[in-house]
Amino acid sequence: MRCTRYAADVTTTVGRAGPRGSAVLAGGTALLGGVLTIAVVSVSSLQFAYRAPTLQIMLETVNAIVALIVGFLLYGRFRRSRQVRELLLVLALCALAVANLVLTALPAAVSGDGHDPSQWAALGTRLLGTGLLALAVLVPRRLRLGRGGAGWMTLSFVAVLVVVASVGAVWAADLPPTIDPSGSPADPSLPRLIPHPAVLAVQAVGALAYGWAAIRLVRQSRSGADELISWLAAGFVLGAFARLHYFLFPSLYTEYVYSGDLLRLGAYLLMLTGAVREIQSFWQVQAEAAVAEDRRRLARDLHDGLTQELTYIRGQARQLARRPSETVTVERIGGAADRAIDEARRAIAALAQPLDEPFPQVLRQVVEETAERYEVAAATDVSPAAETSPARGEALLRIAAEAVRNAARHGDAGTVRVVLTAEPLRLTVVDDGRGFDPATTRPGGFGLTSMRERAAAAGARFSIESALGKGTTVEVVWP
Repeated sequence: MRCTRYAADVTTTVGRAGPRGSAVLAGGTALLGGVLTIAVVSVSSLQFAYRAPTLQIMLETVNAIVALIVGFLLYGRFRRSRQVRELLLVLALCALAVANLVLTALPAAVSGDGHDPSQWAALGTRLLGTGLLALAVLVPRRLRLGRGGAGWMTLSFVAVLVVVASVGAVWAADLPPTIDPSGSPADPSLPRLIPHPAVLAVQAVGALAYGWAAIRLVRQSRSGADELISWLAAGFVLGAFARLHYFLFPSLYTEYVYSGDLLRLGAYLLMLTGAVREIQSFWQVQAEAAVAEDRRRLARDLHDGLTQELTYIRGQARQLARRPSETVTVERIGGAADRAIDEARRAIAALAQPLDEPFPQVLRQVVEETAERYEVAAATDVSPAAETSPARGEALLRIAAEAVRNAARHGDAGTVRVVLTAEPLRLTVVDDGRGFDPATTRPGGFGLTSMRERAAAAGARFSIESALGKGTTVEVVWP
């Protein structure tokens, strides 16, 4: 919420200064609330109250929606941390949302009666929510709940909420108005204590609870940077001032919009700002993790592929220098060089490849590019449903490329057919080359060993079938 340059500076301070920023934000919010309170109390010539029932309903609805959004975010945090404090905050925000929307906005929209006695149910529900907020900041962070404990706490909260709302609704006809209809928030003689004493007591307790909760959250933020808690603390500060205004200038449960309503809206918007920044931080962390994972994968690919091939070439070159007439060594160097070039091209292609490209399309592209490079025809039959994990996908791509390369270089194949099925996940590479006897020869040398090792590392079963004059079939399947 950047209404002024000061607010923008405070936002920057919170994001960068951590615990110190929490105190600055809460202190600035308290200063703003105090200045507004002094202005409303002392400047009687200004009109701060306006009769606007539709706007009052809209404000209650917006506040309820914001409370639910922030509560949902806190529930996500609770699922990870299992902290009792975060679950209590979730339940408190849910109670406030029910009071704002179900027990205030909807009845006012349906009946149009700003003095409906059923608003005692809303008063009790708000008291429940305020009490849970105060309890939440009192509970130590280290206190955690199991699944059973969280369920029982939630069920207990729902039961208490239903009882409070039901009592207010059942006894509605026997209860007095929450605010004396003869008084008006627009009366310039205010502040004047015209609500029912119970309403005054609840507003006073609410102001103290919100203020105490804000102080506790600011103190707790010193032990670690938690930006959401900082914004919640600032929201609670405005919440305390809003309750003070409701005590002095009773606009809640009326058709008037007064300064307390604006302060309460500001409190919810501060909490919403914290939720938005929390979501932004989460996605930033996720993006950084994805980039780090891509860097690790690329480093692993270069180490397992290009570096190994270059090391092999160096060793064979030294052997060739000692024995220049060995044609087998020359062939091995040529094969390793080809594989190193393929690895370098694959690394470059991986960097340029769209992140959301489907795996079947990537496999088809790798097979066709490898076949074109070694001048062999390729036929692909790839199931569009054959999606897989990054580890399995990487193994399949490398095995398929190696099988096509071996078929062209060692088997003199004219055509290679690559088939990928989804259930079970199976890769089959069939060529029409001259074949070999697996019991006596090992065509492809290091390449065949590499395919076996990659399949085993990915948890797949690897098999190869070949016979002289009948081509070769390579199969990788996950059981």
